Amino acid sequence: MALRRQTVLLAPSLLSADPGALGDAVRAAEAGGADAFHIDVMDGHFVPNISFGPSWVKAVRERTRLPLDIHLMIENPDRYLEKFSRAGGSTLVFHAEATKEPDEIIRMARSSGAAVGIAIRPETPVATIEPLLGRIDELIVMSVHPGFSGQAFLPGSVPKILEARASIDREKFSVELSVDGGITVETARSAVAAGATFLVCGNSVFAHGTVPENLAALRNATELGRRERSEVR
Repeated sequence: MALRRQTVLLAPSLLSADPGALGDAVRAAEAGGADAFHIDVMDGHFVPNISFGPSWVKAVRERTRLPLDIHLMIENPDRYLEKFSRAGGSTLVFHAEATKEPDEIIRMARSSGAAVGIAIRPETPVATIEPLLGRIDELIVMSVHPGFSGQAFLPGSVPKILEARASIDREKFSVELSVDGGITVETARSAVAAGATFLVCGNSVFAHGTVPENLAALRNATELGRRERSEVR
């Protein structure tokens, strides 16, 4: 069934937070009304950067009860699903481009006790993962090229979000449509107006100002986007 929730979820990306003040970042985001935390896992192979492992996820889990959205930007994700689930991951998101056996990855992720998601790079068509939409909990449409924080939202992302939304709604699947990369007050509104239900927000939360104020501004933007979508429909 299609999602009925009336609010858009906001998941601050801890890749953009000060790694030396993890607890402070988590507490500030929770106080500001974050719905989840997004954790980017990078192996230096699938993407040209290296980031957090299971021990870091465990450290985050010890500091919050909010859901942890684990974005596996790695090769051979099947080798690590159980480890990240045991560390506290709520949803394990693998990249469609990282495996030739997505059905097996989905099965393994579910067996680990976690929810499961698929992410697609900007150049990957939505049609590639359409046959899997009925088996996953989250689809991440990357609105930047994966691997680095601070990139600008790619202009071609909005049509892709619209296409993904149409694919999900066509079969009334209960899939979170997430958008990851370059989310600002302006792009948050555009992404939600196009049908996003879950936004990963990094620098717009942690790079300037106060975290609660930044989340409040993003929340207001999502409400405007949701109204725009309602008016179009």
